[in-house]
Amino acid sequence: MKPIPGPPPVGISQLQRAQDRLSFLYVERCVLHRDSNALTVTDERGVVHVPAATIGALLLGPGTNVTHQAMVLMAESGATCVWVGEQGVRYYAHGRTLTNSSRLLEAQATLVSNQSSRLRVARDMYAMRFPGEDVSGLTMQQLRGREGARVRQAYKDAAQEYGVEWKRRDYRPDDFAGSDPVNMALSAATTSLYGVCHAVIVALGCAAGLGFVHTGHARSFVFDVADLYKAEVAIPAAFKVAGEHDLDDIPSETRRLVRDLIVERDLLARCARDVRRLLTDSETDAIEDAPDWDVIYLWDRKGDRVVGGQNHSEEAPW
Repeated sequence: MKPIPGPPPVGISQLQRAQDRLSFLYVERCVLHRDSNALTVTDERGVVHVPAATIGALLLGPGTNVTHQAMVLMAESGATCVWVGEQGVRYYAHGRTLTNSSRLLEAQATLVSNQSSRLRVARDMYAMRFPGEDVSGLTMQQLRGREGARVRQAYKDAAQEYGVEWKRRDYRPDDFAGSDPVNMALSAATTSLYGVCHAVIVALGCAAGLGFVHTGHARSFVFDVADLYKAEVAIPAAFKVAGEHDLDDIPSETRRLVRDLIVERDLLARCARDVRRLLTDSETDAIEDAPDWDVIYLWDRKGDRVVGGQNHSEEAPW
């Protein structure tokens, strides 16, 4: 058998962690290719080289052509590719995980499958948004009411700070340009934030659809996690851009400002720590430091782990 051409892919344990990567890169109407370990982005203005291993989420907009080698590089680098619509406001598909361990996924599934533990995690999420407030005894209805009041106040405060007229949130997924400037900016800002949170969740090996506050959607957990930072990042960025830029500049300027705030607030590292703490009560994940982190086990109802990849028949001679 002939050897497989090309260098072997880099092992997952050697890749940059999710919290150490750049936030996101949005591209549209261009060609993506590979030059060694760099992603090349080509359009009528020229070619830009981007180190693939530094990308958290690559948002592929309309008119993007991707070569096979570019996708191979993204897969090898553990970068999450998210296919999105015009101006990044529609989600179509996403990429891969940065871990081989299912520890966080199993913890997430266990917590979300029990009403008591699910409520506890939901309360923990709300407690992160209400520092100094005791939410331990609140019901989900009370938590939602408090969150609704908090978001309304965040809109009012941002509108006053940046001198923007605010009426209400008007999200039009089928007519992005039909909204007023601030709602266009909010859509662009929240989509960018969703992409970054989605990238971290997927990279950690969690399920985007198993939410604790949101439910019934393939990205319920993405919305849960993004809500932790929306009032801190997406809302002020959207109102600032809406108050300072022309209509044509709003989507791109909003994405740039959100990206700057994500870097400034160290959001990728915070997001990774927050997800781990919510699911395991620990901000670090030492599973990959263990010598058996990449070993496949077989389930045993007694709670023991049985090593896979071998024949467990007592009668088998091999």
